Amino acid sequence: MKKVSIKDVANLAQVSIASVSYVLNKMPNNRISEATTKRILEAAETLNYRPNKIAKSLKTNQSKILGFIVADIANPFFGQIAKILEEEAMQVGYTIIVGSSGENNEKFEKLIDFFIDQQVDGLILAPVENSQESLKKLQKQNFPFIILDRYLENSTANSVRINNFDISKKVIDQFIKTNVKNPLLVTYDSDLLNLVDRNNGFYEGINQSKIKTLQPIKVRTNSINEDVFDGLTKRFSEELKPDAIYFTSNKLAFAGLRFLLKTTYKVPEDVQIIAFDESEAYELFPIEISYVKQPMNEIAIKSLELILDQLNNEDKTNKIINLEAELILKESTR
Repeated sequence: MKKVSIKDVANLAQVSIASVSYVLNKMPNNRISEATTKRILEAAETLNYRPNKIAKSLKTNQSKILGFIVADIANPFFGQIAKILEEEAMQVGYTIIVGSSGENNEKFEKLIDFFIDQQVDGLILAPVENSQESLKKLQKQNFPFIILDRYLENSTANSVRINNFDISKKVIDQFIKTNVKNPLLVTYDSDLLNLVDRNNGFYEGINQSKIKTLQPIKVRTNSINEDVFDGLTKRFSEELKPDAIYFTSNKLAFAGLRFLLKTTYKVPEDVQIIAFDESEAYELFPIEISYVKQPMNEIAIKSLELILDQLNNEDKTNKIINLEAELILKESTR
């Protein structure tokens, strides 16, 4: 089926191509009469005309499209952020397209190249491990991008992040208030600094309290259920059993809660639970789960503001925006 062109619209409306361009691009002071404008719009609607965005971007040097590369689109956190970003971007005339790297560095780099080839104006990135070179390449090209949620060692990119260290210290402080003796950390085997900060905040609270912690369970991203099940099976079979568990992501928490449902251990009587990130999936557990609440709206809005600042050349200095997460206590903690 032949694609409808601006010339087709002009022929149907019996006007010049320039007149159609003036009306459809809403150019001011075009001196097109109301009657002619109406005729052009009706012709465009009749033909179901869609403007050639690539051609338009060549003229304006802007596509009004932003790329958002997430680490895992199945993660409710990234899905919610993408939804908010899309809604907010639409308010200022931008479209968001989303790609998921699946925690794979090679795919992350390919997605960056793909989005740039698609003429996106800028990128919002949740980087994966060992992706520093991809970010350096973007900086060398002076291509606009910002980092959301995650951060990497030696990266100077504009970023929006939360207080991972402080909020994780609050988690262990809460456990200590309720006389926890054997807290367990379930985290990823990762060098991403946001996760490292969560771990370090947890251990800072441990060190200050002078209580001992169990050997942490470190999980591979490609085998979450298996590693969590194996790790918890081992910890609960040992003489010193955990009486509190901090899961540093919602996906780790899902796996851990599934494990507990298969046991006779009661929450919070036998073991208290706090998970990072909220999720509707927690509602499937018999009791309400305590969790770290990230400021989703703020993260999305600040990320959009930061990339638009770059595109509009309003500020060339690097910015790191730190936002505050909140500990929400429910039935899974005493």
